[in-house]
Amino acid sequence: MDWEFDWLYALQEIHNPVMDKLMVFFSHLGDIGLLWIGLGIICCIPKRTRKCGIQVLLSIAVTFIIGNLILKNLVARERPCWLDPGVVLLLESPSDYSFPSGHSMNGFTAAVSILCNNRKAGIVAVIVASVIAFSRLYNFLHFPTDVLFGILLGSVVAVLVYKITDGRLRSRLHC
Repeated sequence: MDWEFDWLYALQEIHNPVMDKLMVFFSHLGDIGLLWIGLGIICCIPKRTRKCGIQVLLSIAVTFIIGNLILKNLVARERPCWLDPGVVLLLESPSDYSFPSGHSMNGFTAAVSILCNNRKAGIVAVIVASVIAFSRLYNFLHFPTDVLFGILLGSVVAVLVYKITDGRLRSRLHC
């Protein structure tokens, strides 16, 4: 865990007013997955993007169960801001455990689901999800392995949901 704190402390050295505002904004953008859930719902409206929307929402539900309900409580990893309360936080300290990062998990679950369906929109979504994930490190709320595992779990779930549901949804939705 020492190397993880080293990385987090190095990020504390690059803080400046502009980055602080941006990282707070992006961190809030990922709060409770609302951005991604909203995108999934919006994608469900037009027939041509409905399959993608269903896959986004289904993937988010699966990662919520695995990541938030099971792994966070099973691993019960304390957050860096709990272990070193001397670091001044830009955001309120979350009350749930650190591993895996829900922001990273939700972002990459949705972004990879979108990427599987639409390359251009997916690339934009992956960039936004990456900045949100980075903001969790910048804001001293997660360890690097929390974020990396969240990215991995979200991506794997999205690809599996896509592969399992793609043909079934296409035939049912007449896409």
